[in-house]
Amino acid sequence: MWVYKQLKNIKTALFFIAMAMIISLFFYNQSIINSLRNDSRKTMNLYAELIVKGITESNDMELDFVFSEIIQKVTFPIIQSDTLGNPVIWKNLNDENTLSKKDLKKIILSMNNQNNPIPLEIKINNEKKFKIGYLHYGDSLIVKRLQILPYIQLIAVSFFILFGFIGFEIIRKAEKQNIWFGMARETAHQLGTPVSSLMGWIERLNDHPKDVNKLIPDMKADVNRLNEISRRFSKIGSKPKFELISLNKLLIDLIHYFKRRLPKDEINIKLEIQSNEIEIFTSLVLLKWSIENLIKNAIDSIVNKKGLILIQVKKDLKNVVILIKDNGNGIPKKDWNNIFRPGFSSKKQGWGIGLSMVKRIVEDFLLGTVKVESSSKKNGTSMKVILSRKLER
Repeated sequence: MWVYKQLKNIKTALFFIAMAMIISLFFYNQSIINSLRNDSRKTMNLYAELIVKGITESNDMELDFVFSEIIQKVTFPIIQSDTLGNPVIWKNLNDENTLSKKDLKKIILSMNNQNNPIPLEIKINNEKKFKIGYLHYGDSLIVKRLQILPYIQLIAVSFFILFGFIGFEIIRKAEKQNIWFGMARETAHQLGTPVSSLMGWIERLNDHPKDVNKLIPDMKADVNRLNEISRRFSKIGSKPKFELISLNKLLIDLIHYFKRRLPKDEINIKLEIQSNEIEIFTSLVLLKWSIENLIKNAIDSIVNKKGLILIQVKKDLKNVVILIKDNGNGIPKKDWNNIFRPGFSSKKQGWGIGLSMVKRIVEDFLLGTVKVESSSKKNGTSMKVILSRKLER
């Protein structure tokens, strides 16, 4: 149930997490690119100085030697041009032996868009500077790959979001289907007790017609039960009605109803209440439904043994606590939280809707909590319902 309520928030959170990842990776990636470009520029400034030094201190014939010996260790593309932008020497270009002058000029323009060209300047008599050309350079292969990386990251994160949404939709549809099946099962489960009781009373009347006056109250109770179940399901989705109720009377009525319909000497239900009268402002229909489901689960857990179900009610300054204990087969500790999940059931024929409904009713509508207090195969299970006394008058 929590997943349904938080599904939109989870999707929004996934989106913002993905966006944060993309933005942070983009800026981190850009910082690496800028750092590599700065290193390349420092290297090219050094090369430019060496080229100028080779021109001023050596003859022009040595320029090719200086350029080739220095530049050959560089991995990024380089073009030296004259002052008019005509390419003179180039290095590390694709198909550089087949490139025309026009092609080289296009490459120079592309390089200038990536990095500002470095002027080659010489001094005459250590005073006036003369430009003899420019050194153009492009991004290295590593930088080019890093520039593609954000798009790869964007695609990867997009797939992450897509698969996340698809996964949530699959889970939502599966749980929705389980809830529909479970509601059908819960309806049959709710109707089962009064219907089977009525059939039993009718059979007894056939065998003992004189007992009609004794059986009418019980038959009337089962008919009222059917009417109550009908009202329960008809009010699903509507705002519950809160009123001041006697918790003592609610539990006594429930226990009396179950005792009259359980096999004698097989399962005994006892009630221990700390106070003579506990009144609480809550929804009678929803609280009764929840306690009834917990009692039914306690009954179902008792197999091949004499059963005992003990209902204890305590109150302190803040809360009213209802403990429903049984001596059944217990619940493995790993399943203490799972039993409240829709579709999960420890029973072979169960649909896993009863306890999930109890949890939603108690926590979402009655503003309380329900949990497994303790459970073991030897000592059975103790379920704990806590209701706030702030709602008590």
